[in-house]
Amino acid sequence: MEIITALFLEHFEMRQAEGGSARLDFTGVHFSLTAPEAFPIKIQPHLMVLLRCPSDHQGLAALEVTFEADGTPMDVRNVQPVTVDPGKFGYNLVQATLEISEPGTIEAHCRIDNGPVTKVPLSISAP
Repeated sequence: MEIITALFLEHFEMRQAEGGSARLDFTGVHFSLTAPEAFPIKIQPHLMVLLRCPSDHQGLAALEVTFEADGTPMDVRNVQPVTVDPGKFGYNLVQATLEISEPGTIEAHCRIDNGPVTKVPLSISAP
């Protein structure tokens, strides 16, 4: 199984298109945000991880997401099982509570099992 992309977003909808194929509509995709108040803050960004399962894969894996703040590991880790039918696409949503002490950039480090890491940046600016 592999990660196609991972994005911070505000909302998504899944719908069926003509012929029965699925469509995902993303809104509010972002790579930065302004702190809602003075630092330190707690935020809960929504991360969507889009996955592809090869036809020769069993369809079950573990999605692990860890976070770093300006290159320093944060004590935040999310691990969840993912199930995607072989030959199909799927997604998982990850929401973590992140404590941010100052403006900077956090990165979500996403990987399936012990595979390669996909990094997703999110810059946090002062209010």
